[in-house]
Amino acid sequence: QVQLVESGGGLVQAGGSLRLSCAASGSIFRSNTMAWYRQAPGKQRELVASVTIIGSTNYADFVKGRFTISRDNAKNTVYLQMNSLKPEDTAVYYCNQFVGTKPTPSRYSWGQGTQVTVSS
Repeated sequence: QVQLVESGGGLVQAGGSLRLSCAASGSIFRSNTMAWYRQAPGKQRELVASVTIIGSTNYADFVKGRFTISRDNAKNTVYLQMNSLKPEDTAVYYCNQFVGTKPTPSRYSWGQGTQVTVSS
């Protein structure tokens, strides 16, 4: 059974920082590239960043230089450090194994997500 539990979201002013965490079940975490996705109201779910099992990372252009993804394989946990936040970063953030850049949510199991709201 896939279990994904995201945490760490909240309300922050523009320019601020948040650190998101995602605890994943071993079955989904151990051998997969993990990723953070986000979905803003009325918009498609989109890839934010991904990290391979050996720590290689990839970022969407809109977060490069501001966000950092990492993983702790001993804890089955993936993190997203978000700095220099902008109002347009406001969204619900989800973690999952990498399932493409713009996945169809109904095709996969997801956690509850964590809300990030950035005020201007």
